[in-house]
Amino acid sequence: MKLMNGLRPNGQNRRAFFRSAAISSVALSVGRAADKQINVFGPLAGYSPQIGILVSEMTWMRQAVLAATKGLKQSDLDFLLDEKANRIGALMLHLAATEKLYQLATFENIAAFELFKSPAFKDWVAPMNLGAPARQAIKGHDLDYYLNILRETREKTFAEFRKRDDAWLMAVDTKWPWGPTNNLCKWFHVCEHESHHAGQISLIRGRLPGAKGENG
Repeated sequence: MKLMNGLRPNGQNRRAFFRSAAISSVALSVGRAADKQINVFGPLAGYSPQIGILVSEMTWMRQAVLAATKGLKQSDLDFLLDEKANRIGALMLHLAATEKLYQLATFENIAAFELFKSPAFKDWVAPMNLGAPARQAIKGHDLDYYLNILRETREKTFAEFRKRDDAWLMAVDTKWPWGPTNNLCKWFHVCEHESHHAGQISLIRGRLPGAKGENG
């Protein structure tokens, strides 16, 4: 995945994702989340009004990822569907890498075409790009390893959100690669990006050896 692909929503992949029946079971799992208020989107204490709404959306979508990966063993996380596929563990790390990319872009104001040159992103390049390097490097970890990285990355995002207001969220970056884009659009892309990979993870889970269905 090149930089532009990592930044630009992929319409073809999105259409294929929504054609997959895997999304149904993931969405139902979100509705059964332990937090009874998770399905109520809106402003949240500690955040400006619009940022709070975004946080509620991101929290809801993260539950789909957690549902799709719940109970997976290391062998499941390392499973390769075919020689061109990505491991579930690598996809989870890819989600964290994407979030890190947008942290650097929006919190540290690093220009889009400088992001991959940033020393702060050095260790995230393989999971961001996926493909052969990720297949070689990202394996041998248990579920908690990936969940902890996702949690730590998300905690950083929400801590930074609490320092900012709605004016920042709506501020437009006229130099963004796909055209004028505000911070709300950038972070909504992080959210919807998880929907794509939650469906992908659920599909792979359904192909694991011995799986009984799309969610194992």
